[in-house]
Amino acid sequence: MAEPEIRDDRAKGRLEAFEGETFVGVVVYFVLDAEPHALVAVHTIVEDGHEGKGIAGALVRRFYAIAAGEGVPVVPLCPYAAKWAGRHPEEAPVPPSDVVRAAKLQLKATPELW
Repeated sequence: MAEPEIRDDRAKGRLEAFEGETFVGVVVYFVLDAEPHALVAVHTIVEDGHEGKGIAGALVRRFYAIAAGEGVPVVPLCPYAAKWAGRHPEEAPVPPSDVVRAAKLQLKATPELW
């Protein structure tokens, strides 16, 4: 099975997956405002009819790779991303607890965005 094309739309906080030009999934995220910055996964969604193809896993794997490339941690507040991280500890380091607390506070302060 071919990997989906994954596009990062940082301005909108969306890491999107496509099969051809068909949108098939997304990780919705934000960049933590507080220092140290982090990428915070809020939702992982795969479109109906595209489940079971590894799209969600490919999205979360890329999300962690982007964060690693930027030298920042990932805070997986999304249940799927958290589960994936637990299964792939070699690719998904556990974020510092103070960063997790800051991410939860920022998410709570801006519920209208999520």
